[in-house]
Parts: sequence; structure tokens; C-alpha cells
Amino acid sequence: MQSVNANNGLPEKQVLTVDVEDYFHVSAFEKAINRDDWNNLELRVEANTYRLLELFDKHQAKATFFTLGWVAERCPNLIKAIVAQGHELASHGFSHQRATIMTVDEFRADVSKSQQVLEDASGQAIIGYRAPSFSFNDSNTWAYQVLSDLGFEYSSSTYPIEHDLYGVPNWPRFKYQRIEGIIEIPVPTLSILGQNIGIGGGGYFRLYPYWLSKNRIDKYINTEKQPYCFYFHPWEIDPEQPRIPGVSVKSRLRHYLNLSRMEGKVIRLLEDYQWDTMKSVYLGR
Repeated sequence: MQSVNANNGLPEKQVLTVDVEDYFHVSAFEKAINRDDWNNLELRVEANTYRLLELFDKHQAKATFFTLGWVAERCPNLIKAIVAQGHELASHGFSHQRATIMTVDEFRADVSKSQQVLEDASGQAIIGYRAPSFSFNDSNTWAYQVLSDLGFEYSSSTYPIEHDLYGVPNWPRFKYQRIEGIIEIPVPTLSILGQNIGIGGGGYFRLYPYWLSKNRIDKYINTEKQPYCFYFHPWEIDPEQPRIPGVSVKSRLRHYLNLSRMEGKVIRLLEDYQWDTMKSVYLGR
């Protein structure tokens, strides 16, 4: 149950989410980086996430950290710090494989492993899940039954837009409960002239000037009277991260665009809105 302002019916708090993965985990780099080499690459996600924890603490913001089990295995103290500061810990799977390229059994094993690692590290039940690259669509709705079987309560794995890497433009735009019992919380969009426009964060947020992003966020909150949910990654505040060779021009542009400006934009978001976790805003807990 979301908290709303009694005077105008608008949500009092927005939802802040972080997909805790490193620069070499992103799907756009999967053809350029062999998974077997992950352990040999510089790990930067820990320091970047601690920086986010500092920023969130300074601005009294709470967030949901959708964390890879792969990261949790290597950074258990980071997991403890996230929960110690009152944030929500949730699953981003174990090895950042898109759900669209996994079988039912592979998906179950990946999500179950991540859940176990995160629960062991945090001492808390993990009830939220976000698929890498928002990779739930008409081809793998079976994933919701797997999540239900594993005891998850909600997912944030869909982005109802047209996109070359993901997107389910005809799926619901707002929180709803599926027949499997899982609550799905889509990434927010604006409907403009019958087309859904992505406003949830990530590359869109780095690309556009802050005033435009804020204008769209405000329009969403005031028009839809729904909580706004923002997502981003720790590597997005890290302009010094290594450059990956052999990546397409499009992927290189998407990944490295405006990294030096991202932290400043995030700080402005933290100043302009009140932020809380998915569990608090959408589940009322």
C-alpha cells in the first residue's frame, strides 16, 4: 500500500533502485568479454556501491539494491553494509544471464543460487527480483511460476517500451498482480501520442539534460498519480572504469555516455524527491 499525500492524492515517496553489477557484467558486453575471465578483471562495483551508500545516507534516502549473487559472493561485507543502513536487498540473479536465453531449469538454478547467497550474507529473506536487461516477455512467462515456487513476492522485470534489446510495449504500465501470485512492478513510462517513452533511468537519464528528466518525472507523478521508480547501476558513477575493446559503436556510446555527469545528476534527484524502497512503497512494509 503506497503512501499518498492526502491533499492531492500524489505519492509522497518515490522508489530508488540500484542494479548492483559491475561494468563487465552488462549484457551489451557479453560478446566482448568471456564469463570465464570475470575473475581476472578489476572489481570496481564494491567501491562504487559504497559511494552510493554514502550519498543515500547523506540525503536520508532508502533504496532497493537488486544485487547479483556473483557480487555478493565476493563482497559479503558490502551486503552487510547495505542492510545495516536500512536498505532493501533483492535479487538480480546470480550470473547476469538474460532470462530469455535460459531454460526453465537454468533460470530456477540461477535465481535459487542468488537467493541463497544473498540470504546467507544478509541474514534476511529475499522477496524481490529483477531480471537482467528486463528480460521477461511473452516467451518466458513461466519465470513467474518459478519465482512463486522460490518464495519471491514481487518482480520488477519488465519495461513496457519498444527497444532493440528488451521491452514489452503491450504489457501493463503499472503495478499489478499476476495469476502466479507475483506482483510485477514495471519500469515507469510516459504515454505520449500512443507510444510509451522510457523515463526509468539508465542510459535515458544520462543522455537527457536533468531538467528534461525532471519534467518527465513530475509529469508522470502528477498525471498517473503513481510512485515513480528510478533505476541505475554503480558503474554509471564511475567515469574512470576500464574501456572494453571490441564493442560496437552503439554499445560503446550507450555505456560510456555522460558517465562523468551521472553522480551530479543522481545527487540532484536525491535532493528533489523523497526516496524509499520497493518493499516499503509498493508492499507497504
